[in-house]
Amino acid sequence: MRRAVERLRLSMLLFPLTAVLLVSGCTNKGQAGGGSARRPPAPVVVASVEQRDIPLQINAIGNVEAYQTVQIRSQVNGQIQKIFFKEGEDVRQGQPLFQLDKRPFQADLEKAIGQMKHDQATAENSRMQVERYSNLEKEGIVSHEQGGLLTSQAKADASAVEADKAAVDAARVQLQYTDIVAPITARAGALLINLGNLVKANDTPYLVQLNQVTPIYVTFFVPEANLDRVRQRFSAGQLKVLAYPKGQPDGPAEGQLTFIDNGVDTTTGMFKLKATFQNKDRRLWPGQFVDVALQLSMQKNAVVVPTKAIQTGQQGEYVYVVRADSTAESRPVKTLGVYQNLTLIAGGLNAGEQVIVNGQLRVAPNAAVIVQSRLPATQTDSSAAKGAAGGGL
Repeated sequence: MRRAVERLRLSMLLFPLTAVLLVSGCTNKGQAGGGSARRPPAPVVVASVEQRDIPLQINAIGNVEAYQTVQIRSQVNGQIQKIFFKEGEDVRQGQPLFQLDKRPFQADLEKAIGQMKHDQATAENSRMQVERYSNLEKEGIVSHEQGGLLTSQAKADASAVEADKAAVDAARVQLQYTDIVAPITARAGALLINLGNLVKANDTPYLVQLNQVTPIYVTFFVPEANLDRVRQRFSAGQLKVLAYPKGQPDGPAEGQLTFIDNGVDTTTGMFKLKATFQNKDRRLWPGQFVDVALQLSMQKNAVVVPTKAIQTGQQGEYVYVVRADSTAESRPVKTLGVYQNLTLIAGGLNAGEQVIVNGQLRVAPNAAVIVQSRLPATQTDSSAAKGAAGGGL
């Protein structure tokens, strides 16, 4: 009986404590649920979907190449006696660049000329002997065999004169090689061998490298999926190519597509294109990397959005559209290409709708958003958008 009474007292003490814990747990749960329901709207920056005429382009990274490159080497052995230009200077075709010591070559030429004159005199004497013995042979004074021997000797002496003439011409050419001139109009690079050095024919390193920079090439690679479009447009007429040097997003250099490679690289699935630029202002420089835009055609009344609005998910590309009730809708889109900071939309959007261009990381589908700034489609600079959003996006 006593134990039953103690158990009853213990139960009466534990019941209020259990009730307090249950009420506290329900209260915390309710507060947590209420907090999620009252999630604040995400601050975003939006831009309007616009409709305009847009050039359809293919973008790539290009490499600038000299129109012509010539490595100047000596064609004879000799000592550099004179240099007629400075490093980094423009040179004209035919302009003297180097002069080697001419004295050894001049001596060889004079020696060859002397030998030729000696052999010419010998050949003339042999010819006269043949004429004299020919008359004596007709009179029967000398034998036919003697006349034949003299005739053969005269022919040999005449052949020696011809060989001497060739030797003189060769010596004269070797002497001309001591004057090294520019084969093209170009810009000179760094001197690799200086005044007074001995050089060998076709030796390494070369004396200087000339790069022709006006006009100039830009080479770039495009995925093979674009091959048919590029070939069709190229055969129909000239295709404009724009080149944007690094750090110069405005005012691109304009050129023309002049070359399509005859095969696709099997390892990368890309094919090579080459554009020619007049480059009169010399903005493009050999070895430089540039952003390239190949303009295929003009898309009339194209639907465009800022490229920053395009997101990529597991289902493909999509954008966040702000509804009239200030909620975000995730809408799939199909893109056609990119022009500057704009992306062409083939379907999924209508002109006039508002898309989010900054702040997507805080946005959830069908969640509320608060528009902090509205930008035109052409103003998509990241710094401007960030400033308009208060730096918190």
